[in-house]
This record gives sequence, C-alpha cells and structure tokens, in this order.
Amino acid sequence: MALRNRRAASLPAKLSRSWLLVNAAKPETYAAALASEADSVIFDMEAAVPDGAKAAARDAVVEALNSGMTAWVRVNGIETEFWAEDLAALSRTKGLRGVMLAMTEKPEQVTYTAMRLQAGTPVLALIESAVGIENATAIASAPGTFRLAFGTNDFRKDTGVSEDPLALAYARGKLVVASRVGKLPGAIDGPAAPAAAPDEVLTACQTTASMGMTGKLCLSVAQVEDVNRGLSPSTDELSWAHEMLEAHAAGASIGDGSYLPRLARAQKIADLADSYGLWNA
Repeated sequence: MALRNRRAASLPAKLSRSWLLVNAAKPETYAAALASEADSVIFDMEAAVPDGAKAAARDAVVEALNSGMTAWVRVNGIETEFWAEDLAALSRTKGLRGVMLAMTEKPEQVTYTAMRLQAGTPVLALIESAVGIENATAIASAPGTFRLAFGTNDFRKDTGVSEDPLALAYARGKLVVASRVGKLPGAIDGPAAPAAAPDEVLTACQTTASMGMTGKLCLSVAQVEDVNRGLSPSTDELSWAHEMLEAHAAGASIGDGSYLPRLARAQKIADLADSYGLWNA
C-alpha cells in the first residue's frame, strides 16, 4: 500500500491549495491519489457514488482508513438517508483527517456533523446553493467549521448562472468575506472541468486567487500540480519578498506608511513559500 506523499502529509490543511476528490467507489485509485502531489485528498462518498453503491463505497473507505491510509472524506448531505450512516462508520476510523459536508446550508448542520465524529475532527463546509451562500457568514462562525468550499457546479444548477467569473463573483466574494469574519483559513474554490488543459487550469486559478480564495477542488490528479503552481506565490512575488526582507534585515529605513504593510506581506509570502517548499528551491 502506497503511503501518503510526505510533503503533502506534513502540510497543515489550513494551507492546502489542491483538494483532490477521489471516487470512493473505486478503491483501486486511492493509493495513486495519496501518493500524488495533492495537498489534501478527499474520498468522495457523495456526488461520485450512485445511491445503490454508497454502502459498498463507505465500506471501502472505512477499510482504507483503518489500514494505514489517511484522507478527508466527503459525506452525504444532512438531509439524505446516508448522512448518519456515513458519520457512524467514519467516527470509528483511524485515518480520518476530516470530513467535507455536502450541501451545507445552515450553521447547525456543521455542528451536528462535528458532534457525531471524534472530538476535534474538522468539518469542511461545502456550500452549493443560494441558501448556503446567503448563510455563509453564520456557517463560517459555527462550532466545528474548519474551512468553506464552493460547489460551483451545483450552485450554477441551483441559480442558473453561467460559469463566467463575473457571474460567480458575488458567491466567491461572499465566501471570502465570511471566512475572514469567521477567522477561518482561506476559502476553497470549485474545480476546473475534469478534462481542462493545463493553461485552462492555470487561468481558473488566476480567478481563484484574484477573488482571495486560497484553495481549489480538483477532479483529476492530472490537474493537481497546476493548481499547486497557480495558487503558490509567483516567481516575481518570491523575488520581491526576498529583496524586501533582505533590505529590512540590512537596516532599511521606514520610508512611509506603506512600509510595514509591505513588510508583513513579504513575510507572509516567505512563510507560504517555505511551507510549500519553494523558498529555497
């Protein structure tokens, strides 16, 4: 059995850029996903699995998490008949890193989910509807909420908006502001299309980053490294941060009121680059 990618395993989930969704009904794909460069891996027991196959997929996930694998798991929504069974099974596993709650629309849904798991298990609230977006601030502040994620495809189905970044800007902005109010790590954006080319993935990441989101769901392992690159500090940012921090260490004087904010940004870039293994690369 392949072990989790060591770099990714050591990265705190609050800094995860790429969140790779893996069909829970295909256990033969688990090992390759865990060995990939994905910062976080999610075994998907919800959208990827038809109702008739959910019990078998759940059993496969439980076996994997009790046999040395570690991963997040997307569980079915609280309004479904599968939610309670998903949580009861996962609460006894050894390798569960956290759960993603599908179709989160109310803050208490996160809290009820967290209460059925081992104490301290983080819950990633996947917001996929207009109701969820409007309740995002309350969801972000709910006990148990670890991070917010945007289910773009289901949100578009619910609202009828297009995939144009402008059409989705309000929803993305709402998640970013809610995350800040709730003192959560940056929000996670929805995925690029499964067959998107590398340049399309990088363009999508530009939209993600420009909106203030810091992670992105992935539907294909082939997109993981492009997402990691697209959501990491750029070469220009790294060079600027290096120069800023070196000048400060050498005794640069505070020129104006922008100096300390720029210094803080440089340090943040350096910290992120160090976490991602880029600072001395």
